[in-house]
Amino acid sequence: MSKNIITITESDIQRIVLSVLKETNESNFIYEDLFGSVENTDFISNDFINEDEYQGRKVQLGKIMQGDIKKFKVYVKNDKGKVVKVNFGFGGKSAKGKRMVIKKNNPVRRKSFRARMNCDTPGPRWKPRYWACRTW
Repeated sequence: MSKNIITITESDIQRIVLSVLKETNESNFIYEDLFGSVENTDFISNDFINEDEYQGRKVQLGKIMQGDIKKFKVYVKNDKGKVVKVNFGFGGKSAKGKRMVIKKNNPVRRKSFRARMNCDTPGPRWKPRYWACRTW
């Protein structure tokens, strides 16, 4: 039995979804995953792009990774559409080799951090506060 491999690019997915949108005249979809979970979702076609170029190299957008300047970094697009690197977490010149362990599983510390950082309104994705609140 032979298996056929089909490769679908992001543009193919966008084209398929946009054709479905035109047929149904709706922007609100019900998404069902492999496990039967059903969720209402709003389709935004720009969310498919998860890789872009930052200073001449390909980077993955929206993926939190180990930082070089601070504890974590993430590449995102700002409001002007430019890819920027967001550094967040403990680190920088003040750290001087120290190791900061966050205890986000402690409910008192979690509540205190979220209140201090105003996580109810975390702000835009290209700001460190958004990502710090998201990790907590």
